[in-house]
Amino acid sequence: MKIGFIGLGIMGKHMLRNLRKAGHELVAYDIVPSLLDAVTEDGVQRGESSSDVASRVDVVITMLPDGPEVERAVLGPGGVLEGAHPGLVLVDMSSISPVVSQRVGTACAEKSVGFLDAPVSGGEPKAIDGTLAIMVGGDQALFDHIAPLLQCMGSSVTRTGGVGAGNVTKLANQIIVACNIAGMSEALVFADRCGVDSEAVFHAIKGGLAGSTVLNAKAPMVIARNFKPGFRIRLHQKDLRNALLTAEANRVALPLTSMVQQMLIALMNRGCGDLDHSAIIQFIEDMAPQTAAVH
Repeated sequence: MKIGFIGLGIMGKHMLRNLRKAGHELVAYDIVPSLLDAVTEDGVQRGESSSDVASRVDVVITMLPDGPEVERAVLGPGGVLEGAHPGLVLVDMSSISPVVSQRVGTACAEKSVGFLDAPVSGGEPKAIDGTLAIMVGGDQALFDHIAPLLQCMGSSVTRTGGVGAGNVTKLANQIIVACNIAGMSEALVFADRCGVDSEAVFHAIKGGLAGSTVLNAKAPMVIARNFKPGFRIRLHQKDLRNALLTAEANRVALPLTSMVQQMLIALMNRGCGDLDHSAIIQFIEDMAPQTAAVH
């Protein structure tokens, strides 16, 4: 299958390489020339625009920062639909608002282009090793057709409903991850300020009910003060914003999500937007000055 890939950032470049390893022929495009240069050195064909990519392939995958970028890449001048042919399939793997996914899906249907929204979870490590969790919205028959392709990039590929359902699922995922990291941060700072070694606490609790994939992935980063981004604060803030806007439209209260989003905004205002989201702990630490240990 000949595949187009648009968006070669921290996640996309690794996802593309896993498709390449699986033997697919690839045409790639990114608005940042250096990112495109890096993947074309590996034998990937260079696209001149999103439209050019779409005209040359059977399936286009987009992996972009947010809804406005997806709409420009798909609906705008030089976009995917400008170069699309009937029967083309577009799989948007960006994490965006479900409303935008539905708008893009409608525009695709008008051009006889199949559409799936298929955001991912797992961050850069799972993008590298091809074990992402992929949440998909769209037609069942189209999903069945495209699922083997998605399995080249993920160990879990699940359809959760019609167009937009993939991004609703991803936003639910992001709510859980954000609140987990915030809770973990409070717990580790609590232990530290009480004079108990936070690493010892982590090892003591990880096998119990408090244990989680989030705890196992993020506590060692926090303990090592390693905030190299696997998933950036500014991107997680964007996801929580989309969750809150979607919740408001559906009259759903998300009080914990709102609180964590405010933490992320505060960290962004301090210049921490490109740190890993585990740096939420810095917000908690700032509210807990060092004091004498309590025993």
